Amino acid sequence: MALKYNRISGVGSTNYREGVHFVIPWLERAIHFDVRSRPHTLTSLTGSRDLQMVSISLRALCRPNIDKLPEIYRTLGPEYDEKVLPSVINEVLKSVVAQYNASELILQREHVSKMIRQRLLQRAGDFGIMMDDVAITHLNFSPEYEKAVESKQVAQQQAEKARYLVLKAHEEKKRTIIHAEGERESARMIGMAMQANPGFVELRKIAVAKEISQSLSKSSNRLVLSTDSLLMNLMENNLSAGKK
Repeated sequence: MALKYNRISGVGSTNYREGVHFVIPWLERAIHFDVRSRPHTLTSLTGSRDLQMVSISLRALCRPNIDKLPEIYRTLGPEYDEKVLPSVINEVLKSVVAQYNASELILQREHVSKMIRQRLLQRAGDFGIMMDDVAITHLNFSPEYEKAVESKQVAQQQAEKARYLVLKAHEEKKRTIIHAEGERESARMIGMAMQANPGFVELRKIAVAKEISQSLSKSSNRLVLSTDSLLMNLMENNLSAGKK
């Protein structure tokens, strides 16, 4: 994109795109403008609402508004972006960052970036500059603040671990109590069954003997036990009961 400068009338108001155009030698000359989006990166040190120092880096893609090229050239010249963007970006960063605490800048980074973009669009637009993209590339805090944040995270993790251990101990205690109550209830029911039916003890002995025999049958070590030992002298008890 180009403008035409005339020694008599100054900068013309017509924009000339790529192609063949004529100028009057000595009297006129072309002023070329790069209207493509160009990246600009700026780092600013500013303070947050809770007085923490924040180093924030911003990348902006900008280009001139082609409808305002004559005005841009008259007021700023061809190096318009180098004259305007550093001061405008610093101004916007300081005004936006001052509205948030340091922790909010981290948690709401996308929202902060959006607000910075809106402010930059407005301020840069006052100078005929258009913003195609704005993004926060780096967000750094003082070493003291980063150390405090790390210590807070460690403390939170330790508190969560302690809370988990307390809950685990509580659950184990409940499980132990329930198991003990179950054993007590089982013993009570067995006692009642023995009182109601003396043969219940013999049935329990037979069940235990069966469990022992099944366990021994699965063992790799072969053992030979007498049936009297395995059945826990049930036959002797029966004989003694018969003699009586």
